[in-house]
Amino acid sequence: MATPMTASAFVKALRDEGLTVVEVGDWRDHNRNHKGAWGPVNGVMIHHTVTRGSARTVDICRHGYASLPGPLCHGVITKDGRVHLVGYGRANHAGLGDDDVLRAVVAEKALPRDNEANTDGNRHFYGFECENLGDGHDPWPAAQLEAIERAAAAICRHHGWNERSVIGHLEWQPGKVDPRGFTMASMRARVADRLDGPSSGGWKPSNPSTPKEDLDMDKGDVFDATWDTDGLPAPTFAPDVKKNPRWTASSYLRSIYNAVAGLPAALAALRKDVAALRADVAALKKES
Repeated sequence: MATPMTASAFVKALRDEGLTVVEVGDWRDHNRNHKGAWGPVNGVMIHHTVTRGSARTVDICRHGYASLPGPLCHGVITKDGRVHLVGYGRANHAGLGDDDVLRAVVAEKALPRDNEANTDGNRHFYGFECENLGDGHDPWPAAQLEAIERAAAAICRHHGWNERSVIGHLEWQPGKVDPRGFTMASMRARVADRLDGPSSGGWKPSNPSTPKEDLDMDKGDVFDATWDTDGLPAPTFAPDVKKNPRWTASSYLRSIYNAVAGLPAALAALRKDVAALRADVAALKKES
């Protein structure tokens, strides 16, 4: 059990462990602290994103969705081994989980099987989302696995925790499967080996480049970023505008299409009403 690191201490711990860190926007002040407590912290939680494309993955984890606002973690570990910091403080990543698991993490004992969702995990865990489709086939590059190991070890080293303070989302909340493609037992073993030695600032991921927020994007990334990002103000007539104040471009087009598609039926009904009104007027004229 510990007080969360300051944002400056957090980024320093990661860099001291040899990681290439990309600071994204206002990550130090981007959080969900207005929705609940952040701390005491007890461990590190690892996730997979079920996304493809580094730029899109970072954007989603930073901004979240209409139904689940960002940040969705503290750091995004992309396939090249870089850690993109997207938020700091309370983040929407862990959700509700098993209080027995939390007690085991605090005591640094073997984890029981998670079978309840009764405890706020966003308060107690640092969270890293790792770029992967999570289908069991998408590969985990060596640089990415080493970055996960180093990121977890950096936090444990700072707080004086051992490897049992590192868990996967699947070990916390019933029904979750992430991370899929490697075992948390193997990752904890790697973290334990690393904690046995000093932090090492000389390691760099394969094919390093100057960290920057604007990553290379393929056509699919551009398409998704253009059409599936909540970047447009919702129309004032939308019934849920207060709960969903920003829309994607695709949502706008879908709304326009649905409105236009309904015009023929509405026009036919209007013509029917006009014809009935004309008949009523004609009948009135005859009576008079």
